[in-house]
Amino acid sequence: MKPRSAIAQLRTTDLARTIRFYTEILGLELVFQYEDFYAGLRAGGQMIHLKLVDAPDPSIAYVAAGDHLHLYLETDDAAALAAAVEARGGSLAKPVHDTPWGTREFVLRDDQGHTIHCGQQV
Repeated sequence: MKPRSAIAQLRTTDLARTIRFYTEILGLELVFQYEDFYAGLRAGGQMIHLKLVDAPDPSIAYVAAGDHLHLYLETDDAAALAAAVEARGGSLAKPVHDTPWGTREFVLRDDQGHTIHCGQQV
């Protein structure tokens, strides 16, 4: 027996606003919400959980300063997803670009400041 999937959890100080970001800007599906405290979103076959907290996620500044990421979302067409994100009111932290490791990616930050890379294999 082995695990069949992994679920990331992001902390938010405004659950409703963060749900709107992921559903309306990124196009993910809200699968469940437990009161005003916890929610689950679906990205393809994977889940992302959101947890309401009192203070901003302390990793946000560290991740941004070190050019790290909180989430990596795979897509079939990074340029089309980036255009859709912008059309829905989102803004890109880094535009669509090709990487030396063979992906086409763009970067955005959610309403809390979490760094999200979206990419495709090229």
